[in-house]
Amino acid sequence: MTILCTGYEPFGDHETNPSGAVARELDGATVSGNDVVGDVLPVVLGDAGGRVRALIDEHDPSAVVATGLAAGRSAVSVERVAVNVADTAGTPDNDGNDPVDDRIDPDGRDGYLATLPVRRTVEACLDAGVPARVSNTAGTHLCNDVLYETLAALDGTGVPAGFVHLPATPEQAARKAGDDAAARGGSVTPSLPLDLQTDAVRIAFETALDA
Repeated sequence: MTILCTGYEPFGDHETNPSGAVARELDGATVSGNDVVGDVLPVVLGDAGGRVRALIDEHDPSAVVATGLAAGRSAVSVERVAVNVADTAGTPDNDGNDPVDDRIDPDGRDGYLATLPVRRTVEACLDAGVPARVSNTAGTHLCNDVLYETLAALDGTGVPAGFVHLPATPEQAARKAGDDAAARGGSVTPSLPLDLQTDAVRIAFETALDA
């Protein structure tokens, strides 16, 4: 059996993206007896969703966990809802697309609930010593887009799927703090080591597959 983990390439002023690193780290691993396919998606509206649908068609996964960077969040965030809205709020994707109040699918449902066991995933992360929380918004950028496309592609299949937002890594936080003059009293972005982020995604899969 195969399970699918996706992350993203770097975007905006982020030189690295921990979600892509987690997807690469888990690619080829085994979780709960399932082989992980890890893939790094482009930060391009339309292209990312199309890539996810192609991966689902190719691998017929028994669970899907998509991940993305949420720099500024202090914990792993397990998303509950995807909405049929694409609005990059002035932060264009890597191709310069900057939609306002667009629909991801003009004919699609207004929203989907994640089919991962959201609350139990958070509780399992906390039990394992990984800071985590339930989040009720994945925003309206690429992360919401991929969650919506994933849930739409798997609608009615019973395959558990969802999205996990990851904080910045300590290296990213230190780099940004240097740019923002933290040594002169500036702030430091919350962060979480990459190994704990990877643990959180493993736990998300284990919890979904044990449900």
